Amino acid sequence: MSLLEVRDLTTAFKTERGEVTAVEDISFDLDEGEILGIVGESGSGKSVTALTIMGLLPQPPARVVRGSVHFAGELLTGMSETRLERIRGAGISMVFQEPMTSLNPVLTIGEQIMETVRAHEAISVRDQRLRAIEMLDRVGIPSAVRRLGDYPHQMSGGQRQRVMIAMALACRPRLLIADEPTTALDVTIQAQVLDLLMDLRDELGMAIMIITHNMGVIAETADRVLVMYAGRIVEQAPVARLFDRPLHPYTRGLLDCVPTLEQDRNRLVAIPGSLPEPARRPAGCRFAPRCGHRIDACSAAIPPLVAVDASHASACIRTDILA
Repeated sequence: MSLLEVRDLTTAFKTERGEVTAVEDISFDLDEGEILGIVGESGSGKSVTALTIMGLLPQPPARVVRGSVHFAGELLTGMSETRLERIRGAGISMVFQEPMTSLNPVLTIGEQIMETVRAHEAISVRDQRLRAIEMLDRVGIPSAVRRLGDYPHQMSGGQRQRVMIAMALACRPRLLIADEPTTALDVTIQAQVLDLLMDLRDELGMAIMIITHNMGVIAETADRVLVMYAGRIVEQAPVARLFDRPLHPYTRGLLDCVPTLEQDRNRLVAIPGSLPEPARRPAGCRFAPRCGHRIDACSAAIPPLVAVDASHASACIRTDILA
């Protein structure tokens, strides 16, 4: 049995225009110790998927229309908030985007890490402090004892991101969800944060879900990849297979956008058009208006995610010409 099992997950939001579906029929598994990458443009539904799994979307306006999420054999969808609070942090933790806005500016980082521990474990204040020091040491914050008393604004962007990871790991979760963990960081700090996540996976044996729009981050860290577009999974495969043989035009477009040292280009490649608004998604394949391989049949119905082999699936009716 997989650590995390998501089946047909569909989440919608109530708006002035009526109910709008944000993510639709999302299904995947995540095993112990595995790193799963979820990639796609902003607005593809990556973060909504993660927040639905965590039960952090306000209801209303959000609503889980159908589907299920099982974690360690336990059904999370429909679970009481009291029980979910016990699972968050201790079972599943999340590193949110923008650490400067995710951290409380009026509390020291030591107080914030200790608060996380206190919410899940009945240990003394002294042991809470020792755990906070241990976590800061583990994520590579120098002079951890002294930095406990620092406020978020006294730390660099990379250090704040490490503090967020320390908070997420404070109760030794089995699954870490990292939502854009390297956004707004320079490439050197990016590499350090990614190396840290890989080291912690090896040390603690936890599973990691990395949400990003950066194909380089996926190539560096993930074992397996889900490609999302307009609220649906359009391709899934092991990372090496996806980069060597992408079978969906959107995946190919994402990979073509990545500049390489070998290419001699005057201009960067871009996917034409833009992501459709959730309330105005086209009928049929949602990528069809931007796709150079489209035919009339692409607009007839939403293509299902079809297995090409045991580990690779694509939602494109023209997979045969792309293989």
